[in-house]
Amino acid sequence: MTATPSTSTPTAPVVGVLALQGDVREHLAALTAVGAEARAVRRPAELDAVQGLVLPGGESTTISKLATAFGLLEPLRERVRAGLPVYGSCAGMILLADKILDPRSGQETIGGIDMIVRRNAFGRQNESFEAAVDLEGVSGGPVHGVFIRAPWVESLGAGATALARHEGHPVAVRQGNLLATAFHPELTGDHRVHALFTEMVRRAD
Repeated sequence: MTATPSTSTPTAPVVGVLALQGDVREHLAALTAVGAEARAVRRPAELDAVQGLVLPGGESTTISKLATAFGLLEPLRERVRAGLPVYGSCAGMILLADKILDPRSGQETIGGIDMIVRRNAFGRQNESFEAAVDLEGVSGGPVHGVFIRAPWVESLGAGATALARHEGHPVAVRQGNLLATAFHPELTGDHRVHALFTEMVRRAD
């Protein structure tokens, strides 16, 4: 008897979005569009239930303070150390950095990517801009990068790889199961970065 090829689709990975401040709704929509089961994460128990996590753009100092207040900062660090796939955009990139060049007083990071970042490196709010970004690992041409008070990477350690640069500075970085961009793909309608991250989650499971 000849076996019938399976036509089932892969199970949707459960991907959370840290929902304390920032572009939460936009990331949830983008993840859903690429086939993930997207959930908001505000509590440690909700963090325990996801296979991957997005740290959204917003205000990195506020997010880190709220993560501490909600009892999430240490659980986040533990999950990152344990190999949880995490993607951070803009403020999320700052949160994933092992070191900030110019931190505000009391600002903490989750860490995990061996890099030093500079906050607001491309300028303040009124200096925000958009640019085409050639992103390694994403097919179909450049992605549309929206840079809003964006950081850049001052230096990378041996474990981290730059996937894209703008004006000579790394603006997309990967280290193992961790991905970070200085720009906001969730604001463009182009879901290729979220598709890349969702595939990272599937492969890590």
